[in-house]
Amino acid sequence: MNESKKMGSGMTPTNRAILIAAFVLLAAAIGYTTWRDSADSAAATLSESPAAPDGQLAALEARVKAEPNSAEAWTALGAARFDMEDYPGAATAYEKAVALSPDSAGLWSALGEVRVYSSKRDPLPANALVAFEKAIALDAKDPRARYFMAVKKDVAGDHKGAIEDWFALLAETPQGAPWEADLRRTIEQVGAIHKIDVAARLMNTQARPLKAEEMPVAARAIPGPSRADMEAASQLPKGQQDAMIEGMVSGLEAKLKADPKNVDRWIMLMRSRMTLGETAKAAQALRDGIAANPDATGRLKAQAQLLGVPGA
Repeated sequence: MNESKKMGSGMTPTNRAILIAAFVLLAAAIGYTTWRDSADSAAATLSESPAAPDGQLAALEARVKAEPNSAEAWTALGAARFDMEDYPGAATAYEKAVALSPDSAGLWSALGEVRVYSSKRDPLPANALVAFEKAIALDAKDPRARYFMAVKKDVAGDHKGAIEDWFALLAETPQGAPWEADLRRTIEQVGAIHKIDVAARLMNTQARPLKAEEMPVAARAIPGPSRADMEAASQLPKGQQDAMIEGMVSGLEAKLKADPKNVDRWIMLMRSRMTLGETAKAAQALRDGIAANPDATGRLKAQAQLLGVPGA
């Protein structure tokens, strides 16, 4: 379910092109001057070396020591450790977070997921199942918990029941949600293994249209990336694409420091970080955006949940 973890440094050329095109479209949507201005800003920021992962982790470790009663601090540490594939460490951090914020379904399902990844033999260990059950009790619609509760049925031999539950989740999944592709793949693979024909139903089952508050910023008031946008972005060498993306994200952060009230830019920053596989930074962007725009908390959280931002 954690699609962002898979993307990371293995981001595909298509994802790179989409992200670059999204910056172009955002520029048109919220009043940036031109793409060239953004590229100039990118070039200016490329000389700034980003903090090394170890440095980022050290900063998060220092934060939980300074703020041991902050669920947000422990959540950020858990997300960072998950990104590093330190699943036992992530589980420890999320356990601290849920102890401090026991009413968060998202935290419980995140804890369940890292417990699954931590298990070397059991595909659904008992302690992970407990976490998913708590998540469902708090929010029956939590997609990650619903996914793994269907896994429970599959593991127990109820393959048709698992597939039914996954189809129900797919029908309620917002279009473009980060788990949609994995969910479809799971249904297809389990169907193939157990000789259950799902092909026609998969074709006919579509993720639901987005609600107004869920509509991605880059899709409001402007079209999605055009073929021309995609082709133009894909012509750049990979190194230049990555440098441009990093520069654009840095430029976006700089603009937010100057104008933290721009909610659309906070959402774009979360989207960019998730596309890059930087889930801890996406979670930090959510916290910073809410701190700067408390009246937009609902909208920011709705967008963050759609994007799969940890702790949303």
